[in-house]
Amino acid sequence: MKALKKRIRVLIVEDSPVAVLALKRMLETSDEIEVVGTARHGKEGLEMIPRVSPDVICTDLHMPVMDGLEFTKEVMARHPLPTLVVSVSVSETHTQNVFQLLQAGAIDVFPKPQGALIDQTGEFSAELISKIKILSGVIPFSKQKRQKGAAGVFPVVPARLDKAHSVSLTKNLRMIVIGASTGGPQALEAILKALPHDFPLPIVCVQHISDGFIDSLVEWLDKACKVKVVLARNDEIPQPSTVYFAPDHKHLTFNSEGRFLLTSAPPVDGHRPSVTVTMASLAERYQRGAMGVLLTGMGRDGADGLLSVSRVGGITIAQDKKSSIVFGMPEQAIRLGAAKYVLDVGSIAKVLVEFAHNEKTGI
Repeated sequence: MKALKKRIRVLIVEDSPVAVLALKRMLETSDEIEVVGTARHGKEGLEMIPRVSPDVICTDLHMPVMDGLEFTKEVMARHPLPTLVVSVSVSETHTQNVFQLLQAGAIDVFPKPQGALIDQTGEFSAELISKIKILSGVIPFSKQKRQKGAAGVFPVVPARLDKAHSVSLTKNLRMIVIGASTGGPQALEAILKALPHDFPLPIVCVQHISDGFIDSLVEWLDKACKVKVVLARNDEIPQPSTVYFAPDHKHLTFNSEGRFLLTSAPPVDGHRPSVTVTMASLAERYQRGAMGVLLTGMGRDGADGLLSVSRVGGITIAQDKKSSIVFGMPEQAIRLGAAKYVLDVGSIAKVLVEFAHNEKTGI
């Protein structure tokens, strides 16, 4: 007899009885999910965690006694568990809330449309269930581990990053593309904050993120980093010391002159913008002067793109399993043999900082 698949145990932390009922009904339309408890605020949620042993926590932001931000911080410090914040206050107009939650350790945020909770068969319900399923496979970092990760203390070192290779990298490198999905904002913050204000190359980032959030992500990173962080514009010439993000619903490629070409071509690997599309264009345009970096994320977008960069002699890096929130995209690239180096977030930042130093000093 076939063993029954273990259901995903979800704890809902929400002060509105109407919202609790609606969320519970939505989640339980999936036979893979079981709601094992509900709490009215963060303090009650913390007390329930040891009793109900959830796999995933689904919490509101604004609650009495202990709000969602403080609750998330306490969860990560005491019982690190994948946490999804579902709230009307995590839409694209609430930049500060969103990224405070991500910095606190929340894996993802999901805007709760006002009035949409009544629609239990609509798009909101399907996307919520999908996010819970993704988060159930995540192993979040404790507060201590996340602090170490930002400082580059993970015990992973480059396989062959010797001085000779650094010199070669300095001479040839012309463009860097970084791709990420779930967990990407946190990883990108750690990497980009480490860069000096005069970083000698442009960097292009393709981040899978909920509709409407890319502007907020760019604004947040621009304030946090020494380099300039902006949305890419069509026909723009990429400049040094600037990080460009692909906008919503557009693939970002390079034309023959190296200018940005934004297109509405069909999604690739289920995504537009697609990491693979941008990296394939990077490989074609910059050849050995290309660097591709594939960070944490669900699925396989970017794996084929990183392989394209590898095949033309570019530098290819995949984030390691230990520092990835979701080891999907990097793992697929590693399986293809596309990643020359497999590094933790701190080491990726260090590679870029050392490159900038060598370029400046002429080493």
